[in-house]
Amino acid sequence: MNRPTLPDGLVVVVKRECATCVMVVPAIEELINGPLPVTVYVQDDPTFPESLAHIHDADLSISWHYDIETVPTVLRIDNGVEVARTVGWVRDEWERVTEQSDLGSSLSAFRPGCGSLSVDPDLVDELRVRFGVSALAARRVEVADAEDEFEAMFDRGWTDGLPVVPPTEQRVMRMLTGTTRQPTDVVAIVPPDLVEITVEKVAINAVMAGCKPEYLPWVIAALEAVCNDTFNIHGVLATTMPVGPVIVCNGPGTRAIGMNSGMNVFGQGNRANLTIGRAVQLIIRNIGGGRPGEVDRATHGNPGKLSFCFAEDELGTPWTTLSESRGISRTTDAVTVFPGEGPRCVVDQLARDPESLTNTFAACLRTLHNPKSVLAFDAIVVMGPEHARVYADAGWDRDRVLSEIHARLQIPGSELIRGANGIAEGVPTHLSGMTLPKFRPGGLLLVHAGGGAGLFSAIIGGWANGDIGSQPVTREVRA
Repeated sequence: MNRPTLPDGLVVVVKRECATCVMVVPAIEELINGPLPVTVYVQDDPTFPESLAHIHDADLSISWHYDIETVPTVLRIDNGVEVARTVGWVRDEWERVTEQSDLGSSLSAFRPGCGSLSVDPDLVDELRVRFGVSALAARRVEVADAEDEFEAMFDRGWTDGLPVVPPTEQRVMRMLTGTTRQPTDVVAIVPPDLVEITVEKVAINAVMAGCKPEYLPWVIAALEAVCNDTFNIHGVLATTMPVGPVIVCNGPGTRAIGMNSGMNVFGQGNRANLTIGRAVQLIIRNIGGGRPGEVDRATHGNPGKLSFCFAEDELGTPWTTLSESRGISRTTDAVTVFPGEGPRCVVDQLARDPESLTNTFAACLRTLHNPKSVLAFDAIVVMGPEHARVYADAGWDRDRVLSEIHARLQIPGSELIRGANGIAEGVPTHLSGMTLPKFRPGGLLLVHAGGGAGLFSAIIGGWANGDIGSQPVTREVRA
């Protein structure tokens, strides 16, 4: 709808359910007796004010298009253009805007106004759809009155096996308020079908996943991080290994949106963690075509393929953060995506020195995928606070922790060759005389997260690394 034109002179917007609006009726009467024409719009009761001629802003089009956030609002219009405005009741301000003196002499000098109906949470989504300047481009799907909308989405294959939120126009428009990007902006080309996805399409799936608008920039950043040749989401889908995108979030925004970095960090209960990761997975499925049993060929999969997203505990970490180690400022919001399986627990209740604890980590990491697999897979060590404290007390920084773990994972080829230790799996026999590292340089990532109590950490194993597989990718989060 085009913006309606206001008449020249003074325009006053009020509602009956506002004590200040009722109070200032005598001042409005004084304005009507002044030199400038006065037009009064009322938002709610069409009979108010009884003593004044007025127009009922029944559909709130005037209030919406002229950004009325508080009533009463007084505008001065000159040649169709707003030249002055005041809200609430401040006598000096009313006199400035109206260019009239001695207004409301019997009233107090100041009284705050009330919220406009056009910003009422119960109405704003409908108004945004009715008057929004950016019409949504996605096709509309009609659901019959007798059809259950949740079952309809299951029947159409739009879910991940759990119910999704119906992406109504109102909900999608609300979701789009979470970003400054235009709905038509292309975010990425989504494998495996290589389909362009716009911000609007991301918002639709974010609604379905249960996101809040403030989560949308994180979903967009994660999607940008997975949809490229470096991360290779097509390969992550097509492999028979049980991996999917693991999204590690950094920056002050993680706390602003309420992400969990502490107790039960991989578990249930946190809306931001679960829905951000879920939205990315739904987009890969619904837009990219990455459906289980089709392109997604995982032999077992893992529950993290529904959603695996968490924040690093930056306030508690004794080290630089993951994103800092990857070149991003600590004050910048960022996501790092990793092709990971489900987490496995590392238990060491007795170690009180870093050397002993590092031996435990090395022994657990040695078994990743197979004790005889080397150089092929990356991993994330998610260090719990009590384990991290052992290193912090000894003065070990991030680099030393990783280098000491790597040093303990230099393995004689004689232990790795095929048939050694009665295990057929292994490296070719000509490597018997070499020493081989479990992980490639930079192949082990370190993140600080988890509950404050419990001498536990976790390992997240990866997929094939390097050019033949997938590499971690970090992206900044932009509003």
